Amino acid sequence: MRQKRKFPIRLLIMGGFILFSVISYYMKSQVNPVTGEKQRVSLSPEEEVAMGLQSAPQMAAQFGGLYADNNVQLKIRSIGQRLVNSSHASKSPYQFNFHVLADERTINAFALPGGQIFITAAMLSKLKTEDAVASVLGHEIAHVIHRHSAEQMAQKGLLNGIIQGVAMGSGTMNGGQIASYVGQMVNMKYGRDDELESDEFGVKYCHQAGYDPRAALDVMKVLAEASGGADRSDFNSTHPSPANRIEKINEHLAALPAR
Repeated sequence: MRQKRKFPIRLLIMGGFILFSVISYYMKSQVNPVTGEKQRVSLSPEEEVAMGLQSAPQMAAQFGGLYADNNVQLKIRSIGQRLVNSSHASKSPYQFNFHVLADERTINAFALPGGQIFITAAMLSKLKTEDAVASVLGHEIAHVIHRHSAEQMAQKGLLNGIIQGVAMGSGTMNGGQIASYVGQMVNMKYGRDDELESDEFGVKYCHQAGYDPRAALDVMKVLAEASGGADRSDFNSTHPSPANRIEKINEHLAALPAR
């Protein structure tokens, strides 16, 4: 009588690990308090605020601390608050604060969960108008409102669980390395989608606040110069190329209502 083959125990472990990760991810479902969008996130808005406030000093330290000119700080806060007050961000549970970082070499702006928004002195020096500054800050406000960081955390938790399951099930590192590479590519795609969504709402926020939303195109020129060219490929990058972003921004500008 032919003996039945036993199912390898490591494959059972792999399947169980992956199934648990997927179920855990899909149970992390919340409705965005501002947009009404159903999202997969593991943090509450209050936890996002607390995380951002706790991380802000350490993040600032990595960029040389805060810029010393208090007048510049006040100006950026004024622009940022005007954007918040004139958009649905004003109805959010987030605590928006705007900071200029002392770093005069790194062209960057970013948002922490919960509303802590930073722009480097290097980035600020490249922006020639208040409208361009508003465009950058509006983009970062959109990241906060759409909970992109919280979504990324939940997605990375899912992918890490799948990667660990594949590594255990394959019995070698090769399987885990392949899964890890695929996971990185998926995360990069999410990152590009987030950037395009923030571009769209950044344009809307500027328009609502009375700034010229066309300044977003000037910001793209700055980013293109900093990244080595407007036609850089999207592949293997967390951000869309400036050329692709310009195309989408022009579509959003055309769709804006007349003032």
